[in-house]
Amino acid sequence: MRRIALFVLSTLSTLVLLFGYSTSTSGPLSTSAPTSIQSGPVTSGSGSSSGSSSGSGSGSSGSSASGGTASGSGSSGSTEVTGSVANTQWGPVQVQLTVANGTISKVSVLQYPSGNGRDQEINDYALPILTQETVDAQSAQIDMVSGATVTSNGYLESLQSALDQAKL
Repeated sequence: MRRIALFVLSTLSTLVLLFGYSTSTSGPLSTSAPTSIQSGPVTSGSGSSSGSSSGSGSGSSGSSASGGTASGSGSSGSTEVTGSVANTQWGPVQVQLTVANGTISKVSVLQYPSGNGRDQEINDYALPILTQETVDAQSAQIDMVSGATVTSNGYLESLQSALDQAKL
């Protein structure tokens, strides 16, 4: 009788531990407010501040949940173009471009998966690489980041949407 009770209790404990364990494959745990990662051209710190930095203070009022928008951002001739939201299995990804004189001067990631610590770790590494490659390449013909395949695919989808709207 004692062995049966011990067996039942150990089996029950194992099942509770097994089903109570949460993995990162369960998707985002919360829907937090969109955060933004930005990348712009690397400039040396001397001289004037005209040109590419004039549009950086504008808000992201042009972002939308399903489609992209474009809005002017001042007298410098730069335009902000927001790509559509790419829904990935880990969460939404949305890109905003600042286009000045027909070139991409800055890339902002308005939304990206951040539901758990692993998502944040991956995206803190991958998104600056993706945004800098976009500014360097001036197109969506960029390499994906190893280990961040889902985010890279969502980024490329939203980036292509923004490029299409900007007619680049």
